[in-house]
Amino acid sequence: MCTRNTPSLTLSRQALRDAMTRSGGWDGDTIFNAELALVELVVNAWRHGDTPAPVVWFSVLGRTLRVTVSDESDALPRQRTPADSAESGRGLQLVAGLTHRWGVDPQKRGKSIWYELDSLA
Repeated sequence: MCTRNTPSLTLSRQALRDAMTRSGGWDGDTIFNAELALVELVVNAWRHGDTPAPVVWFSVLGRTLRVTVSDESDALPRQRTPADSAESGRGLQLVAGLTHRWGVDPQKRGKSIWYELDSLA
């Protein structure tokens, strides 16, 4: 399933990078953090979201970037503290560490997980 969806992840990352570059005010580290957080949310949606193609939406309003990834699962994610030897379970910790704010909005069908980053400019 991930192989089939890899181009959409690549296109989403490129579109996000392009939008941040065009709007200005974002340094390379912040763009990298935004891309990495996007990848985490999309991969989580593929693994746990009951949908082969999560919906990715983002906007830059003023000095704030907001990225949303929606899937069809009603199960709400929770931040975990995995064992040091665990191979997974750190995705939301990573998103929290890379972004200024994040959250989950239940939808009529499924949920949307979002994060925000504020521009330095």
